Amino acid sequence: MSVFVFWIATVTVFLGGTVSAQAQDSAATAERPLANSGRKQVDADVSSPLSTFDGTYAYSILKAVCNLGPRVSTSQAMLQQQQMIRDHFTEWGAKIIEQDFLVAHPLEPNRQVQLKNMIVRFHPERKRRLLIGCHYDTRPFPDRDPQNPQGLFLGANDGASGVGFFFELGKHLGSLDGKYGIDLVFFDGEEFVWRTGIDPMFLGSTHFATEYAKNRWNGKYAYGIIVDMIGDQELELFYEGNSLQYAPKLCRSIWGVAAELGVKEFIAEQRHHIRDDHLPLNSIAQIPTCDIIDFDYPNTKVGNIYWHTEKDIPDNCSAESLEKVGRVLVEWLRQLQKMN
Repeated sequence: MSVFVFWIATVTVFLGGTVSAQAQDSAATAERPLANSGRKQVDADVSSPLSTFDGTYAYSILKAVCNLGPRVSTSQAMLQQQQMIRDHFTEWGAKIIEQDFLVAHPLEPNRQVQLKNMIVRFHPERKRRLLIGCHYDTRPFPDRDPQNPQGLFLGANDGASGVGFFFELGKHLGSLDGKYGIDLVFFDGEEFVWRTGIDPMFLGSTHFATEYAKNRWNGKYAYGIIVDMIGDQELELFYEGNSLQYAPKLCRSIWGVAAELGVKEFIAEQRHHIRDDHLPLNSIAQIPTCDIIDFDYPNTKVGNIYWHTEKDIPDNCSAESLEKVGRVLVEWLRQLQKMN
């Protein structure tokens, strides 16, 4: 997660009306979805083991990804992670598009290197689409670590949490009947930064947004969601300020579903303004996109002291946190699919 952030005193934000405990923008509970024709077919009925988001599995992927080591863009560990993604989502019947692009290396401006966004498509025949994105690269070093800023950065929460989350989420998407196809997008180059404040950020999402704005390739996105730093053991998900500016209805609908489910970790108050991959999607691609992010790692009492440090390890992440976010998003997707 590469951001500039301005802390704001925690206040409840109201845009266009009162935020109630019930979702203003969500439909009634979804009816039973139908299985699709992917290689692995499941019926997402309440009795199905896949009707409940499996945080333990998502966490196991988080750990497996961290076992690869730092996943800096273009590194061997990144190549291994990309193969993991290909193998997993091909097994679950998704179509995978690899979006390659060239950037100047921050330390060698005259040398271009190739980065890769990976777009995992469910129901590609549906022209109305939803985008759910995460970054899957890690920063080269734990640059904020007070003892060892050139040490080992595993990026368990800041990077691997989104990847593990997607591996489990993808199991649910092929069986969602409705009008929307869903794309899981792994953005590269969000953390391709050696010199904070100098090297450009959000390379993958900026490239993706620019290409999409040219021709709205392969359908039109109604909404976008970025998930980042969602594995924190002490999960607290506040509204993010830029998301409320660009996509207030979307934010309220997601946090409203969380209220319906009793997932109290989604807190309908604004706390931070964060620069993240949702900004290019909103400003360039014109896709209303919100950022689901816990930017107080480990908690609001001590602040964001684990971010970009050697303490961003699997032991400071939680299967339960991943599961709670998953329950909310799967239910939100089910409800949206049934809306007129």
